[in-house]
Parts: sequence; C-alpha cells; structure tokens
Amino acid sequence: MATQENLKTYTKEEVAKHNTKGDLWIIVNSYVYDLSKFANLHPGGAGVLLDQEVAGQDATTVFFGLHRSEVLMKPQYDRLKIGQVQGEKPQIKMPLPGDLSTVPYGEPTWLTPEFKSPYYKQSHRDLQKAVRKFVDEVLYPDAQLCEENGKRASKEVLKAMAENGFNRMRLGPGKHLHGQNLMGGVVKGEEFDYFHEMVLTQELVRIAARGYADGLNAGMVIGLPPVLNFGQEPLRSKVLDEVFRGEKVISLAISEAFAGSDVSGLKTEAVRSEDGKSWTINGTKKWISGGMHSDYFTVGARTDGGLTVFLVPRSEGVETKQIKTSYSTAAGTAYITFDNCVVPDENRLGEVDAGLLVILSNFNHERFIMVCASVRSSRAIVEESMKWASQRIVFGKPLMSQAVIRSKFASMIAKVEAMQAWLENVTYQMCHMTYKEQSRNLAGQIAFLKVYATRAASEISDDAVQIWGGRALTKTGMGKRIKLFQRSNKFDAVLGGAEDVLADLGVRQAMRKMPADVRL
Repeated sequence: MATQENLKTYTKEEVAKHNTKGDLWIIVNSYVYDLSKFANLHPGGAGVLLDQEVAGQDATTVFFGLHRSEVLMKPQYDRLKIGQVQGEKPQIKMPLPGDLSTVPYGEPTWLTPEFKSPYYKQSHRDLQKAVRKFVDEVLYPDAQLCEENGKRASKEVLKAMAENGFNRMRLGPGKHLHGQNLMGGVVKGEEFDYFHEMVLTQELVRIAARGYADGLNAGMVIGLPPVLNFGQEPLRSKVLDEVFRGEKVISLAISEAFAGSDVSGLKTEAVRSEDGKSWTINGTKKWISGGMHSDYFTVGARTDGGLTVFLVPRSEGVETKQIKTSYSTAAGTAYITFDNCVVPDENRLGEVDAGLLVILSNFNHERFIMVCASVRSSRAIVEESMKWASQRIVFGKPLMSQAVIRSKFASMIAKVEAMQAWLENVTYQMCHMTYKEQSRNLAGQIAFLKVYATRAASEISDDAVQIWGGRALTKTGMGKRIKLFQRSNKFDAVLGGAEDVLADLGVRQAMRKMPADVRL
C-alpha cells in the first residue's frame, strides 16, 4: 500500500465505477478503500457494502454511524486504503496518542485553553502530557487485549510502569518519591503533591478497561501503604523495593464473607507462638482485588486483644481461588484461604491489637483515589455520548437535535463539572493539611464526595444507555465503553465502603462538630 504522503488520487466519478461485488470501492473521510476482497469477510455481510449508498460512494456518514474511528487505524483495515479523493482533505480528525479532546466537557476545565485554574502548576501539566501519551501508547493496547482474554497485564507493561515511577506515584506524595526520576524527569519527587496524583489517576482511566485497571496494581495502592508506614526493617525496605520495581505484586486482604465494611467483625485469626517469634494464621478472605496476581498480602486478623495486621507472602498454607465478577478476570479478584499459615513476628505491621489504626489509616487516601477515577470515568461517558449524539442521524437529523436528548446531557454535564470542582477543592485541602488534620476534617468530605460520585455515575450510566439505545447493550462496537461502564460503575459504589455506610460516616463526623451553643 502507498504511504499517506504519496497516495494515488481518484475523482469521485472514478470511484463510483467500482460498485459491484467483485469490484467494490468506497470513500471514508476523503480516503478511498478497496473492499473487493474484504466484502465477504465484512462482519455485517457483503450486502451492506453493496447498498447503493455505500458501494462506489462517499460512505463517511454511514461508516461513522456504525463504527468507531479506531477501526480505521487497525492495520488490517488500513491496508485496504488505496488512495484519496482528488482535491479533498480529511474532515474528521483521527486521534493521536496524547491528544486532548476537543469535545465540549470532554476534558476538565483546567485542560481547556479557554479556562484558567489556580490549582495547577506547569509540572502538573507536564505530567499530564507525559502520562497521557504513555497510557495511550503503552497501556491502552495491553488493556484492551487483557480485558478480553482475562489475563493480567503483560510483564513489559509492568516493567515500563515501574521504570517511569508509576508504582511510587500511585501511593501519593511522600519521602518514597524523593530523589526519584518520575516520567523521565517531568516532575521531581520532592514537589509531587495530591494534584499530581489526581492527574495520574484520572489519566489511567483512559485505558477503558475496568477489570484490567483493578488488576493493574490497584491492590498495591491500598495494600502497600501499611507496609510503608508500619513495616519493620529490613523487611519493609525489601518489599517496597520489590513492589516499586514491578518485581512483586501486593494486595490488601481485609474483607471476608463474614465482614465487609464491618472491619471489627473479621473472623480470620492469628495465634502467637509461645516464644513470641511467629504467628499462625487461619481463616478466609473474599473479594480481594488483584489477589490472584499477588506475591504478598496485607492481612487483617483477630488477635487476643483486638486486630493485628500482618504481611503474608504467598507461601505454604496460602491458597487463592478466582472469583468471577461482572467485569474481566484480568482484575484477579480472589478468594483466599489461610490454613495454618506461619509468618515471623517481623512480618507484623504496627503494634499487636492495634490493627484497626493500620487498616483505617489509608481509608481517606483509598477513597480519594476511587473518587478521582470515578469522576473521570463519568466524564469519559459524557464525551463518548456527545460524539455519538452528534454523528448519529435519526429522522434525518442528528440525535442531539432532540430536546429530550439535550435534557439528558444537561444533567450529565452538570454532574461531572460539579464533581470535578468538589474534587479539586478537596485535593487542595489535602495539599495543605497534615495527615491528622485530614482525618479530622476531610473524612466526612471525602465520604460524601465518594457517595455523590458513585450515585451520579449510576445516573449518568442510565442516561447514556437511553442515548445509545441497543448499542449500549453490546460488549463490542460503537457502545462498548457505555456497556463496560454500565456493568462496572457499581464497583466504586461498594469498594472502599458502601454508599450508605459512607453517607452515615459523613453525617456522624458533622455531628461531632455540631456546636452546643446554637439554636434556631
């Protein structure tokens, strides 16, 4: 095939002569495609291509009413391109890795040229550019493949993430980032703040593969901080280095069939040896994200006087079984059994019977991360739907011309803009508060924000399904991302604390600050 620069040119009259089953050309976005041999392989059948509005004609409108633009960029279809229409240029821009969206509300306002923001520095913008290009070029292809086949991320991808400091950055700001070369040096570890982390997390959403995302070291984000903050040396440094380098995987193993949000109801037990040098753990854990992939587990267990947390390596006495969920098995969701599993006392994280503090210490950060992703996922659905409603022709007009559709968009857009603004305010507060101040002042805010974000996501999903119709119900094709969001957005409504539990947490925190000297 000729290169883009020296494609042969044809007049529309010349193309029109090729309109039969064995000699079939079409025009899409000014380019000429020879579908003569491909017609019988066409998923929709040859008959669709022989339609009088397609064969030998400019089929741009028809094509984009049925297919995503990424189809044209696949090698097997790009090879069918034989030329370009004389005197014409592409009217539809094919997205390139790293591109910003030009769709209204497709990006948060800080990434939109017309708007300003007091929150973001040049390093935030530089990080966004670098991460987006990395996600589009490295993560997205692997994510789409693994989301379908259910396998974990490739070793090459995990290595590339580690080399660019992804694993370190996903734990948020701290000394673990000092002196590190992050994304080729676009941001210094010492200046990395919660806005950098928000940027990183929101860009990762672009992989559009929820199961893969949860299996892509998401367990590390909640499983490694207890090691970082409460681990004993030299084990602490050893495990941190292994995980940061992408050599080992860790997950948080707290939830059980008997206890989800009620951490105090854990039944897994740890019994200390008589000499005090080791612990024997027995029990089960359930719904552990990334558990199938993990080499280490951060485990909460009941001890004589309360709860204690341990770092448990995959070893004798540890067995994992796959749990199938409504998204891809690439998430590695696991059921874990501990059968007389023995770990040395050096693997204890924090003090004996003080495990509740260890477990609760990362809840705010965990929920913050989930909100960042949830908000950006909802925006991605708005962007997808805006494109669709503008290109889908019904009753001779774009779908967007119908008032009922515009009403749905008004609600969807208002929600994503409100969520992002609230998230940025919370992020700003986190940047200017100590950990103790965050626990005292932001636990309720973050809880409420997560509740609002997940409930809004559910409403946005419902509106998107109505906008897309039947295409929102299929796993492939035009509405595949709507379908994925529809069946996976509820994960955020449960993980990290169910909506009702978090809503009550927010109110209870407000009640503790209710002054005694006020009356109506």
